[in-house]
Amino acid sequence: MEDDTVVDEALLNRSKNKFRRCVSHARDELHSFRSYLRWMCVDQSSVWRACLSWFMFILFGIVVPAVSHFLFGCAACDSKHKRPYDSVVQLSLSSVASLSFVCLTRFVKKFGLRRFLFFDKLYDESETVRKGYTAQLNRSLQLLCFFVIPIFASESVYKIWWYASEATQIPFLGSVYVSAAVACVMELCSWLYRTTVIFLVCVLFRLICYLQILRLQDFATMFEVDSDVGSVLSEHLRIRRHLRIISHRCRAFILWSLILVTGSQFALLLITTKSSAKENLDVYRAGELVLCSITLVTGLFILLRSATKITHKAQAVTCLAAKWHVCATLDSFDAAAAEITSGRALTEAVGTERGESDNEEGDADEDELDNTKLIPSYAYSTISFQKRQALVTYFENNRAGITIFGFTLDRTTLHTIFMLELSLVLWLLGKTVGIS
Repeated sequence: MEDDTVVDEALLNRSKNKFRRCVSHARDELHSFRSYLRWMCVDQSSVWRACLSWFMFILFGIVVPAVSHFLFGCAACDSKHKRPYDSVVQLSLSSVASLSFVCLTRFVKKFGLRRFLFFDKLYDESETVRKGYTAQLNRSLQLLCFFVIPIFASESVYKIWWYASEATQIPFLGSVYVSAAVACVMELCSWLYRTTVIFLVCVLFRLICYLQILRLQDFATMFEVDSDVGSVLSEHLRIRRHLRIISHRCRAFILWSLILVTGSQFALLLITTKSSAKENLDVYRAGELVLCSITLVTGLFILLRSATKITHKAQAVTCLAAKWHVCATLDSFDAAAAEITSGRALTEAVGTERGESDNEEGDADEDELDNTKLIPSYAYSTISFQKRQALVTYFENNRAGITIFGFTLDRTTLHTIFMLELSLVLWLLGKTVGIS
């Protein structure tokens, strides 16, 4: 038995040491992710890679879109090949891509990839959290491709059609078709680069938030065992500290993303609702506009959904602690033991009866933090009423979550943002198409 215990401890320590490394090497758990960053030319781990990264950003993020707009505007083309919304599309994509690139560069340069993704803190977590986070890291690249590939495929079809049918009407050097092919490839590379950088930062933020959700779910299990109040409090303080770090690091990026995406969407709405724009609203001239809007709104949706979800999970801890306190208080009255037992039997009977009809709808939304299950008595058998009450009061007055300069990103904040933007949309429509 002692030998088995020693072996188990050795395996556990070796598993933890994997995540304790501060200096990355060529074959660590971030190897595939670093390879992807190098392939996208956003890796700045050395001087020459940093120079290459900035060169690619200036080329595909600024120069190619500007040349495409001013040289290939094709004002003399027929109605199907004109691009009346190209300026807004290029400015919108380039501005958000520039913001994403600058923020990603700052994150990696200041904190390092391992520290930014909190891999240096995983050795303190449970095996469930470590495995879940590593699996989500591997899945993040698939998620990134899921967002980028459909939009890039649609843009490729449009660009190939546009250059193939109007190659002779655009400026060229030497061979017409070679010039058109080179211009088409450069524009497609620029579109792919910008959309990938935008979604990459959004997916990384989602990944970081997913780690905190795993930690909160693991934290919820402390209420199901006989834990002392001090350990529960210290673990919650550690989670709050990490949420505050994430908020401080990403608040500028989230805020500016919201401002830029909102401004771009209002600009697109303004130019498409003018009376002179009706003849330009078809798939040939407004196709890129739709793809640009889908890209920007999807990226913003990933950010806001991830922040709101983690805030909801963090605030659900208060409900869980209150339920834990109530169950412990009820069990503490020995004189009413029989009544409590009958009450529990009634609760279980009602739960069983409702389970036949609500099981399919309710169970999918329940987890360790937000559920309707009673807490077993052994989880609070040694904790006094005063300690439990103090802990619940602490949770009620110290709600954790993602914040932006003091404003918590929860569902109420999203409702406020939605109503403000809806009011602006209705005002803008009233000025353009006369909706009142």
